[in-house]
Parts: sequence; C-alpha cells; structure tokens
Amino acid sequence: MNPDASLITALVERWRPETSTFHLPCGEITITLEDVVTLSGLAIDGDAVVVDIPDEEWSAICLRLLGRVPVDLVGGVAVVRIVWLRVEFSHLPEDASQEVIDQFARAYALSLIGGVLFPDRSGSTVHLQYLLLIEDWERAGGFAWGAAVLSYLYREMGRSTLHISHTDTSLAGDLGGWVALLQFWAWERFPHLAPRDSETRAQATEDAHPRGLRWLSASSRQYGDQLFQYKLWFDAMDTVVVST
Repeated sequence: MNPDASLITALVERWRPETSTFHLPCGEITITLEDVVTLSGLAIDGDAVVVDIPDEEWSAICLRLLGRVPVDLVGGVAVVRIVWLRVEFSHLPEDASQEVIDQFARAYALSLIGGVLFPDRSGSTVHLQYLLLIEDWERAGGFAWGAAVLSYLYREMGRSTLHISHTDTSLAGDLGGWVALLQFWAWERFPHLAPRDSETRAQATEDAHPRGLRWLSASSRQYGDQLFQYKLWFDAMDTVVVST
C-alpha cells in the first residue's frame, strides 16, 4: 500500500526518542508490542533477531543460500537489490529440487524482510545479513520478529525527527521501517483519521486476524494541504482509542 506521508510526518513530529512516545495534548501514547502482534500477527516472544558477523564472504553466503550471485555484488558490498530478487526468483521450475525450493523461499523471505519489515530509507535494497537468519527455517520461526520490527521502527522514527526539525517538510521517502504498520495503528487509535471508504469493509471484517488485514485495501483521505490538516487535528486531539 502507499503510505500517507502527511499522516506519518504529523505523527513523527510528535515522537520523542527519550520516552519512545508520541506527545499529544491529551497525554503520551505509543505503538506497543501488543499492537504489533494484534495488527501483524508477528511473534513478539522468542529469540532476539541478531546476526553474528560471519567469516564467510558475502558472495559465498549468497551463492550457498540463494544459488546465485548478482553481478554488482563485489568487494565488501553486502546488499542486494530487491528488484533483482523478484526478477531472478519469479518462476520456480516445476522439477525443482528441495534445495532450489529452499533457495526460492529464502529469496521471497529476503524480499519481504527488506521491502516490508525492515526497509531502509531507499526501500530498494536489503542486507545479506538477514539471509543468515533464514538459513534454517525452524530456527527462523523461533525469532521474535515482531519485537525486532518495533525496535527498528522506533529507531527510524527517532532518526527522522532530526530530519523534520531541520527541514520542516514531509518525510516522504525518508523514513525506514514498516511504515504501513504505523499507519494501521494510527487508523485504529484515531478512527476519525481513518479512510471513510473503508468503513463498510472494516465493519464486515471486524474479526479479521491479524487485524491489519482490515486496512489493506484502504485509501488515505485526500485534502488540499494534508500535512497542515493533520497537524491541526493532532493539536486538538483530546481522546484516543486505547484498545482494539
């Protein structure tokens, strides 16, 4: 989905890294681990998502776990383009061996990690360190991915507060992390900001799990000066929905 840059910017303007909360006239609020598991279904319990620095060359890791290496992966470069993953692994051969199936599955997971869960500001590349986390599927299933997603988003919002304070403009593409998760959370906590054209569908899928599925096809509201309008709303905010 396309993020509402104005809504995200207005929110991040109120983010305080010292407390990891949004400051509103009615008090402080933040996106929590409970919100993450409710909206995304990702695990918040399990092993920490950390990677040990490998002795192996990144090109060798890429070849071993994906079966191929992009031509621009040279020297100390340890990132691959997400578009390369989507092109190279777009069609699984019908007679594929289990090894090839695993390689295609890792490519898909790596694309998901770099394009959705932990995107950088460009959103176009992903670090090969994540490959080491999905080398073994059973081990990969034991990680607390939801907790890592939230931690990464916290860090990115803290970094982006500096951008806003220095430029006084919309974040646009300058925020990494799973921005859609933050947008779903905002629509749940501040229903009057949610897209009106989603109301009927949202009511019909009230029991959707994870809850973020309610908003996948929703379109953001459109205003003349959206950022200014969102700022006015947050300045006048006196209530929030504290549970879903």
